Amino acid sequence: MSQHVHVRVQRGFAVSEQGELVEEYACRCGASWSRAYHVRDPEPE
Repeated sequence: MSQHVHVRVQRGFAVSEQGELVEEYACRCGASWSRAYHVRDPEPE
């Protein structure tokens, strides 16, 4: 029996409506993932 190992290939970056940076990944089998990072606003000077 063979086993499948997901290989995460980066598909791109985006910015959500909430201002988060979103990374998107996919595997050749069709599985996909996304990871969001909250970006803090710079403090006013």
